Amino acid sequence: MKRGACQVFYKEVIEFMADKIKVLGIPGSLRRASYNRGLLRAAQALLPEDMDLDIYDISGIPLFNEDLIPDSVPEAVKDFKSRIADADALLFASPEYNFSIAGVLKNAIDWASRPAKESPLNDKPIAIMGAGGIGGTARSQAHLRLVATFTNMHPLNKPEVLVQRAWEKFDADGNLTDEQTRQNVRNMLVALDAWTRRLKGC
Repeated sequence: MKRGACQVFYKEVIEFMADKIKVLGIPGSLRRASYNRGLLRAAQALLPEDMDLDIYDISGIPLFNEDLIPDSVPEAVKDFKSRIADADALLFASPEYNFSIAGVLKNAIDWASRPAKESPLNDKPIAIMGAGGIGGTARSQAHLRLVATFTNMHPLNKPEVLVQRAWEKFDADGNLTDEQTRQNVRNMLVALDAWTRRLKGC
């Protein structure tokens, strides 16, 4: 790399490191008092100083229909894809339904992934957490990692946030009250910050 090109590259790196990491939080449940929405709200209160987190509501995304691509893509889908593209990283809060990913979350990902050559999911750093029953959404998180493989997203491996017996750790409005879980979420956010900067070459 020539000297001038090196100077430009390192200037961009320094500017990126000084900027806040923009994270888009995507809950896999539409329920108002969802534990997984509560996890994302808790994450907003636990962010590192150099990170921002917006929570995206996927309830307006219609059922996937490839006949609508590319000429009649719904506006809600266009907005979702645009928000993904603008984010530096994604944070999924995935419930577990019938040993797998919630249908509404898979549906949103299917829309975002098409057409493949224009997918904003490609090369995106992500982290996955989830609150549920005895298994703490372990199966749904594993299935979501398989989806990430095909869509070329880059999941953070550690630390994991698997919230078991979620009904004991959230209040009636879906707010996280368990201090150890709050610390686990904080640790994941710190790791996601470092993971995102690492993948960006910083």
